[in-house]
Amino acid sequence: MSAIERACRLFTELAEISADPPGVTRASFGPVENTAHEMIRRESETIGLEHRTDAIGNLYVTLPGLDRNAPVLMTGSHLDSVPHGGNYDGAAGVLAGLYMLEELSAGPTPPCDVTLMVIRAEEMIWFPEHYLGSRAAFGLLPNDTPDRVRRSDTGQTLGEHMTISGFDPQPIRDGQAQFDAKRIRAFVEVHIEQGPVLVEADLPIGIVTGIRGNIRHRFASITGETTHAGGVPRASRRDAVMAGSELVSSLEQWWHQIEANGGDMVLTLGEFSTNPERHGITKVPGHVGFTLDMRSQNPAILDRFDAYLKARSAEIAAKRDVAIDLGPATRAAPAPMDDTVQSDLVAAAQHCNVGTMSLPSGGGHDSATFAGLGVPSGMLFIRNENGSHNPEEHMSLDDFHCAARVLTKWARCMLSSA
Repeated sequence: MSAIERACRLFTELAEISADPPGVTRASFGPVENTAHEMIRRESETIGLEHRTDAIGNLYVTLPGLDRNAPVLMTGSHLDSVPHGGNYDGAAGVLAGLYMLEELSAGPTPPCDVTLMVIRAEEMIWFPEHYLGSRAAFGLLPNDTPDRVRRSDTGQTLGEHMTISGFDPQPIRDGQAQFDAKRIRAFVEVHIEQGPVLVEADLPIGIVTGIRGNIRHRFASITGETTHAGGVPRASRRDAVMAGSELVSSLEQWWHQIEANGGDMVLTLGEFSTNPERHGITKVPGHVGFTLDMRSQNPAILDRFDAYLKARSAEIAAKRDVAIDLGPATRAAPAPMDDTVQSDLVAAAQHCNVGTMSLPSGGGHDSATFAGLGVPSGMLFIRNENGSHNPEEHMSLDDFHCAARVLTKWARCMLSSA
């Protein structure tokens, strides 16, 4: 079986084990994510590779090198998904890494270890902490992270989910690293593009220039007063939805101003809802919950947005006599990709006769963790139709093969210069 045939088979197996119509679901630290990791362990043994799992649950698959103490060449991505998402988000990077290791294992022993890191819990939708698995691997999480609750379904904490899955949350509480970033020579992550740029450019892969930073409020709310829809005049109302609408409109106007001045920003309110058990057509809604996700490549714009959001929320709350609680926030810094790694990926693509373009990443990825630690990092995007985080997500296997070949060529060039 060739490396590309193995990858095709594993994509199919992943879809089967995680089917959750209309898409797939591989919840972080859930049974299906566990099964997906076991699938990669099984295949790594078939190929003849080493593997180990750290206390957090991250899996490391390694082709041993001549000097086991030399800095490691590394690739990796995640296997968890959003609920009812697509099959390729994250998984494409894992299987591209496995392809690379299988191809390299057929040649001479590399001068250093080459490792695929299969990362836990990248999708923040399950637990309110960005890049959870990769940050845990380097001891970067707040020590109370195991107490984060998965409110979307189980109501259990991260620590409880980890324990059920056979892992130990204590290293997170202790800030104990599972891997030394200083031992990584370079890191490249393969991932599907989560927008339409490569499709519109008719190119199979892209070289990522950087990853936007973000500010996220997962549990924001507005509380007013639930009253009669017909009996209470406008001036006497404490309408949570109207207050929320004014806040949303203000934030969009601010976004327009940033773009008009050439700034980089995207803003999403992924949830905005009342409680149907308490509110209805004849009631003035007294409560609305919402999420907020703002991203930019410019740290100064992130700072300005944070200040504006807080100030405008206070103004609207006072004006409409409501309480606006933004709840806890998480923040990730922008992560530029290494210039040399980008150039080397371009050269590898040219050698493979694969067309590329440079583009920024709007989505967050684990490679931002590595870049933030000073590891020379890069990303390859694969053309993806129909967007991401949805069941219609689509990646052609020909495009995947292009990315896997480029990743392998990049690794060979790096190893030859070691």
